[in-house]
Amino acid sequence: MERGTATVDHNGTITYDVNDNHGHVPVMRARMAQLLAPAVEAAGEHAVIVDGTLGAGGHSEYFLNSFPNARILGVDRDSASLSSASRRLTPFADRFVGVNARFDEVGRAIAQGDHEIFSIAREHGIAGALFDLGVSSMQLDQVERGFAYKTDAPLDMRMDPRQGMTAADVLNTYSHGDLARILKTYGDERFAGKIASALIKEREKEPFTTSARLVELLYATIPAATRRTGGHPAKRTFQALRVEVNRELEAVEQVIPVITDALSVGGRAVFMSYQSLEDRIVKHVFTKLSTSTTPPGLPMDLPGTAAHYSIVTRGAEKASEEEIAENPRAASVRVRALERLEGTPSFHEPGGRP
Repeated sequence: MERGTATVDHNGTITYDVNDNHGHVPVMRARMAQLLAPAVEAAGEHAVIVDGTLGAGGHSEYFLNSFPNARILGVDRDSASLSSASRRLTPFADRFVGVNARFDEVGRAIAQGDHEIFSIAREHGIAGALFDLGVSSMQLDQVERGFAYKTDAPLDMRMDPRQGMTAADVLNTYSHGDLARILKTYGDERFAGKIASALIKEREKEPFTTSARLVELLYATIPAATRRTGGHPAKRTFQALRVEVNRELEAVEQVIPVITDALSVGGRAVFMSYQSLEDRIVKHVFTKLSTSTTPPGLPMDLPGTAAHYSIVTRGAEKASEEEIAENPRAASVRVRALERLEGTPSFHEPGGRP
């Protein structure tokens, strides 16, 4: 997510000001480059980095400046973000190609693409990949998208405007059980059942269309004591709706095998999560990929059972106190990185194999 980290001005001074960073700046960009550096530098002129969540292009721009031999394959499901980032990266046009797709479709894009960068990736594998999960501050700032609960706007919340289902569709058509499930599972909402009941009752009067009416209902439904201590009462519901509309957790689950299979030996994949649900998925799959399947108790790995990947980070890394102080949106980030130890790169559809 383009959420906020330092840049260096012409005097060599670190600044977090968004006006100095094309309006949006990426979290922990120097650390992201540091995590990818061994793989990217080892790949030399064949280095291809996948920026699976291109956003405003801040991470990609930093990588292109940091690694002069590397090429970037930037993926974004939001066509407006892709266009904006592509304009920003025009000075690197010979080393950048954009893909308008959900990030778990990157394997298909590489397999079918005819740009030189796709050809290099197919021949040598991916040297590095970054996935900065969740909604970007650029999308939050676009009021008409309906992601933010503090401003009245249409209940849309689609990261890709081409897809059909909106947040209003979820609110107006889902059963009581399904509404309660997504609020509880994706929003960790204590009052999921109570809110679902209120939604069903209210939509019978008139379908939901804008965020202000939903926020008003949440204020009326969530007990006052909880509202006083638990943050904004709409936060959990809006998060749950966004995750459901964009099938975010499905995309995370599906992209991990896609990108880890695409890595070259020594290649690294880095994931930045902002919700416990996302981080739990990444942690679980990384642990599984980096664990031998030899039965416990044996003195050595049996043939064919050694792990093909190794975890690079120790636990989940977090943003620095300085960065969080300058940009509170960075407070919840959790970073995990994985390196490929052996195997041959392959490129396939989400949820499948070549």
